[in-house]
Amino acid sequence: MNSLSFGSEDCDRRPNPAVLLVASGVLIAMTILGWWIDRPPGPLLALDLVAGALSWLLTPLMLWRPVATTAVLAVLAAVSPAATPPATIGALQVARRRRFPVAIAVAVAGLAAHAVQGAWRSNGGVSYGWWLVLVTIGYGALLGWGAWAQAREALIRSLHDRARRAEAEQGRRVAEARMLERRKIAREMHDVLAHRLSLLATFAGAMEYRPDSSPEQLSRAAGVVRDGVHQALDELREVISLLRDDDPPHGDGIRPQPVLADVPRLVEESRDAGTEVLLREAVDEPAEAPPSVARTAYRVIQEGLTNARKHAAGQPVQVALRGGPGAGLEIDVRNALTPERAAPPGWSGGAGLVGLTERVHLAGGRLDHQAVGGEFRLHASIPWPA
Repeated sequence: MNSLSFGSEDCDRRPNPAVLLVASGVLIAMTILGWWIDRPPGPLLALDLVAGALSWLLTPLMLWRPVATTAVLAVLAAVSPAATPPATIGALQVARRRRFPVAIAVAVAGLAAHAVQGAWRSNGGVSYGWWLVLVTIGYGALLGWGAWAQAREALIRSLHDRARRAEAEQGRRVAEARMLERRKIAREMHDVLAHRLSLLATFAGAMEYRPDSSPEQLSRAAGVVRDGVHQALDELREVISLLRDDDPPHGDGIRPQPVLADVPRLVEESRDAGTEVLLREAVDEPAEAPPSVARTAYRVIQEGLTNARKHAAGQPVQVALRGGPGAGLEIDVRNALTPERAAPPGWSGGAGLVGLTERVHLAGGRLDHQAVGGEFRLHASIPWPA
């Protein structure tokens, strides 16, 4: 990226005026010296010295007004060979910095000026015809050189622009990836937090509706609530930090992701909260389950247990988990509906089911739910490659 940027700047930068003046002065001096070294001094020498001085003074102007300056230099070249070096330098500048038709017109003007020069001043034994051929070849080379330089500059600018756009696109993709990662982690934390709060609500409800419980039971329930509140606060802080941080943590900074072996512990937590849960597992090689499959299955069961506590408190829940490599995973969560709630509103229109459906679809599976026969049924199918 940096090399492209520097190349583009180099192409757009004009030649140094001091360097151009020195080069032009040396070429003018060599031209005058080469012309008069074998000739006796005469009136034309003064003309060449004046034309050379004027050409040398006009040379820096071609950096800002190349066409006009080169036209004046072509007029001087018609009367003196001393103006030939600045005139050809000007033609090259026009060919590099102006459109090709303009460069052709300037080259034709320079060719005509040198044709006039060759017509009235001898060129040291070279016939006038060959003189015109050499001048034509020279101006053709200048046009080709300038066109090549323009094409190269255009290519470098194009590569520079493409690199800049690619860098901007890469930055946008990185930002989107960070946002998706934050959403993914925050969603995981939301599921954990919702599960934790539902357990706390269950224990708090038991303390409220069973004030006649023994002191030991009340103390145990209060301890569970206290520990759960601390855990919930820690998890809430983690969610907030993830949403604020531009670079989501990796490795040790992320809470360990659940696996299929964690399902019994999840069920045991619900049983400790007073929910009757029947778990049936028939999974081949559970330790070999891909992380996305295991995590999605765990979250389906977790969400099913959480909503059962919220919308069908006190009702038994049946959890079935079966499958294996190649066959996929089948998760079935059922709970009886309370008499006053034939269809829990949290399942029919809540964000929990929407998020759960999205999660299962991202894993390539399918999620179905329905309230039928006095119970709510949640079924998920998740592919498990062989």
